[in-house]
Amino acid sequence: MPETVLVLLFASALCQTVNSKDLRKKIVVLLSRVPYPLEKGDKLRAFHQIRELSKRHDLVICALSDIPPDPHAYNVLKEYASSVYFFHLSKMGIYLRLLRNIFSAKPFQVAYFFKKSIRSEIHEIIRKYQPDHIYCQLIRTAEYAKEIDIDKTIDYQDVFSFGLKRRLEIAPWYGKLLLNAEYKRVMRYEEQVFGWFNKKTIISGPDREMIPHPDRNQIIVIPNGVDTGYFHPIEMEKSFDIVFTGNMSYPPNINGAEYLVKDIMPIVWSVLPGARLAIAGAAPSHRVRLLASDRVVVTGWVDDIRTYYASSRVFIAPMRIGTGLQNKILEAMAMQIPCVCSPLANKALNGKPGIDLLVGNNAKECAQHVLSLLQNEQVRYDIAQKGYQFVLQNFNWEGTSLKLAKILTA
Repeated sequence: MPETVLVLLFASALCQTVNSKDLRKKIVVLLSRVPYPLEKGDKLRAFHQIRELSKRHDLVICALSDIPPDPHAYNVLKEYASSVYFFHLSKMGIYLRLLRNIFSAKPFQVAYFFKKSIRSEIHEIIRKYQPDHIYCQLIRTAEYAKEIDIDKTIDYQDVFSFGLKRRLEIAPWYGKLLLNAEYKRVMRYEEQVFGWFNKKTIISGPDREMIPHPDRNQIIVIPNGVDTGYFHPIEMEKSFDIVFTGNMSYPPNINGAEYLVKDIMPIVWSVLPGARLAIAGAAPSHRVRLLASDRVVVTGWVDDIRTYYASSRVFIAPMRIGTGLQNKILEAMAMQIPCVCSPLANKALNGKPGIDLLVGNNAKECAQHVLSLLQNEQVRYDIAQKGYQFVLQNFNWEGTSLKLAKILTA
């Protein structure tokens, strides 16, 4: 009898091991940027998804790059993938492709990232590894996989067309012609891409509703998370009253920074003239650098963005254009910094106004919310605590990536 039990236990363990191996799939991940360092939203999403997917599956990473990759990027990503490939896009090649694309129906941002010789290399990599699935992030990578007859997923992430439409509404007259043409091209392309892929994902429900396809409800929402092991409450002396973070060469952040300094802060300063603002983030454009003053610090790249969250009393995201989920709000909430934002910034987040965060419909309301937080320590504490709990309960990379893994291997 004991021998029979041992045999059964051994057979059960062997079966579980085989099943575990069977469940582990080989996935090729195609990216339009090298996902390190994490100064952009698409890089952040890609990096954390790769890290979590690697726990359950074997990954091969193929990343395009229009700049020299960070010297540490390859080794960082190699921890999570069996193979990592970077493909350089030269400035001259980009220029020529954009020039040739003038008379094409293809969006310029797709032409920017698409190079035929790189497609041949990627197809060769796919033939070599024979993956079970191909995962493409953003429509910019769709051209590299659309002809391959393997189960594949496109992560729309954001609705590029709607972001262009918002930019078009506030663009100067001389920029409207080009933006309008690109808006129409992108909208058509987003619809086309839908049929090229077996599975589709996106960052939020509101973004899904803006995809120009009648079967948009087939797209599965995979929200971003926040690394609460990294972004956590830190006690620091408060050097700033308000902070706004993000990549400051990104048009929605440029627009938000100008709106903050020119429309919101004058109302705040009329009550608290000594209030200090930090605009913290990589690559500030000339327009953002012009906002610096004795009361406004424009930092440029910082090694540890947490220091600016922790040294500020209030975080603000006054976004008026753009799409998708604002990672900056998740990070601030995870560090127990009370948040003020626009309705647009809260749309994908879906926090409860007045409980998880404060939402201002215009400059006056945003300023009043900032003042209420700066002038009332109890209100500041309550919003910070509620926001912190909201993030812990709803946004974590492990949970969202597990959902993604089930989709990719279904």
